Amino acid sequence: MTRIRSAVPSDAALLLSLVRELAEYEKLAHEVVATEDMLREALFGARPVAEAVIAELEGIPVAFALFFHNFSTFLGTPGLYLEDLFVRQSARGRGVGQALFRHLAQLAVARGCGRFEWWVLDWNQPAIEFYRRQGAKPMSDWTVFRLTGDDLRRAAG
Repeated sequence: MTRIRSAVPSDAALLLSLVRELAEYEKLAHEVVATEDMLREALFGARPVAEAVIAELEGIPVAFALFFHNFSTFLGTPGLYLEDLFVRQSARGRGVGQALFRHLAQLAVARGCGRFEWWVLDWNQPAIEFYRRQGAKPMSDWTVFRLTGDDLRRAAG
């Protein structure tokens, strides 16, 4: 049976390990610059900007989800934005992802969120199919934009 618990500060090393495994799966390991201290501060510091939950099977951590609130001006309500959901290969097909997803949807409803959103890499067909089975619809009429590094600093003037 899957047990889902909120992450605590002592989980920073575990979370970073799971983030690195996710990045490896997504072929983006070269982009991970986060450290345990950075995650600890972001999730548990004076002004937390995100939350994380950990899924365990038989007491062993096998998955995590990291999320935060955004806001819909059209709905006038907060939304829940799922930054990452990752299940270790050894635990896939055992309902862990489903349990994490359901847990987050329940949190969104309990917190009065009008939306539950996330991004999926175009090539990640297993994830796309999983989310469609949950009833999610792709937002094909939107394009994601991003500023980072020098471009972000230039935009800031």
